[in-house]
Amino acid sequence: MFLPTAFKRPTLLIVGCGDVGMRVAHLLRGRVRVLALTSSPQRAPTLRAAGVVPMIGNLDHAKTLLRCGAVADAVLHLAPPPLSGHTDPRTANLLHCLARAGRVKRIVYGSTTGVYGDCGGAVFDETRAVNATTDRARRRVDAECQLRQFGRVHGVIVTLLRIPGIYAGDREGGHPRERLKRGAPVLAAEDDIYTNHIHADDLARACAAALTRGLPQRVVHACDDTDLKMADYFDLAADLEGLPRPRRITREQATQELSPMLLSFMSESRRLKNTRLKTELKLALRYPTVNTGLLA
Repeated sequence: MFLPTAFKRPTLLIVGCGDVGMRVAHLLRGRVRVLALTSSPQRAPTLRAAGVVPMIGNLDHAKTLLRCGAVADAVLHLAPPPLSGHTDPRTANLLHCLARAGRVKRIVYGSTTGVYGDCGGAVFDETRAVNATTDRARRRVDAECQLRQFGRVHGVIVTLLRIPGIYAGDREGGHPRERLKRGAPVLAAEDDIYTNHIHADDLARACAAALTRGLPQRVVHACDDTDLKMADYFDLAADLEGLPRPRRITREQATQELSPMLLSFMSESRRLKNTRLKTELKLALRYPTVNTGLLA
């Protein structure tokens, strides 16, 4: 149990307190003491205004994290790995300081569905083996392995949330209208892929639920019920926004027009089951499909 009892007001440390972290802090405000690790002293006033206690530290410099382990009963780890390499030394530094203090009882980690690689549009649950095909995904797999091992050795409940594309109308860069306005193309139907989504508010609620109900060393798909191909998603958004539908191109054309990063995202097709999200974390999605979420 992490959320408050009659005898204790627990402390949550959010590592990587960006948009989703701030939504979690808002959800839990008044129920728990919320701290946030930040490497930027300039961000401290914004955190304080949200009722969050800032802690200055940098995941790339282990010595700046020494206080972290002693202050938190639970950790919500939403910080990304470095931009290069096959491993995640940031997670290693964080776990080292948590191990020294021995206080933390729960860790929830925001991973990515990219750890599965391309699944050819298959429908599957969390028992599917990972198959990372990019360095970006390999770093996430490494972080997951570190966290699970930490949980087993130290008796800490670790929940891994594998997260797909996050969207929300009030999230910077998190709504398809920006891409539609840029006129970015999408793949033709015969080359298109299945993608998965989660509204930022539902993701924040999933994080809060995992802090209370997550099972030890457990993976959970933090996604909604949408079963839609990527281009159809952007067509839907365009229709709702009153914007022109995006131009469709072949995969061969995409290799000439799109960045390698974007092309890699458009080369992985999968459809995730979210039964654990609903039955184990007992989360009732506020926006069960992108239709409801985009309308909001």
